[in-house]
Amino acid sequence: MSRHRIRPAQAALVAAALAAAVPAHATTVYVSNEKGNSVSVIDVDTLKVTATWPVGRRPRGITVGKDGSLLYVCASDDDRIDVLDTRTGKIVRSLRSGPDPEQFIAHPSGNPLYVANEDDSQVTVLDIEKNKVVAEVPVGVEPEGMGLSPDGSILVNTSETTNMAHFIDTKTFQVIDNVLVDARPRFAEFSQDGKWLWVSAEVGGTVSVIDVETRKVVKKITFKIPGVTDEQIQPVGVRLTKDGTKAFVALGPANRVAVVDAKTYEVQKYLPVGQRVWQLAFTPDQKLLFTTNGTSNDVSVIDVEASRVTKSIPVGLLPWGVAVSPQ
Repeated sequence: MSRHRIRPAQAALVAAALAAAVPAHATTVYVSNEKGNSVSVIDVDTLKVTATWPVGRRPRGITVGKDGSLLYVCASDDDRIDVLDTRTGKIVRSLRSGPDPEQFIAHPSGNPLYVANEDDSQVTVLDIEKNKVVAEVPVGVEPEGMGLSPDGSILVNTSETTNMAHFIDTKTFQVIDNVLVDARPRFAEFSQDGKWLWVSAEVGGTVSVIDVETRKVVKKITFKIPGVTDEQIQPVGVRLTKDGTKAFVALGPANRVAVVDAKTYEVQKYLPVGQRVWQLAFTPDQKLLFTTNGTSNDVSVIDVEASRVTKSIPVGLLPWGVAVSPQ
């Protein structure tokens, strides 16, 4: 039998072909479990929990670093931000956050991190590489929601008790405007073009659409669900599609996600999900949307194009925040 030698150039081509055939990283969903003091890890390909990682007490806000290698989690009762290696699930360090960090958002460059400190009525600007507080911005009472314009120039914080959306210049760290919205605003989301800001009001039961240039409320979206009382309809998480055609709004104890036409502001349908739906996150291709359902301890999976719930995934105790890897 003859033997054939594989030349180095051929070996390189074979290796390249194999590498191309096997993705380097699968898309991953991370869910913070507020009462479980943990993070559930979900593989998007299988839609199954592959790991549960312990973190600090009362984890809420959660986000993935720009390259996907690090996961940041607000450990609210420990007054810190835990940083986890996404390959191992181990906490590699903790960052200064100010008291009771609730939610946060990263600059498009990946640094700094803007943190809402609920107990201290301020936003902390944190250099994550140096673990150094760059600025502390006074805002309203009980700050929570954090939104950032696509170009990173405008930061918006919502204060639950003051009922305002605070517009902050990210260069000067100064509040440049305050917009009154309905009671207990919980979340702020910019449109992809940066022209519109959507702010949910949990107790008010509305979503305010704000013109970013004029900083005026141009529309208040309301919700009516047959068989569900107005008191149960409590908007929290909001996500907009990149093409600007659809918005998805988590309606808390109404156990629904509203699908809204983002051009006409009309509600197209209500999707039944788990109990007390909190936050939402798209996959990078926006084909799937994941919801955290606090009191049913699960995550619902929504087919975005079909506007249909396709699966429920059990996770830890009181899932609150959700983030998806950039891969």
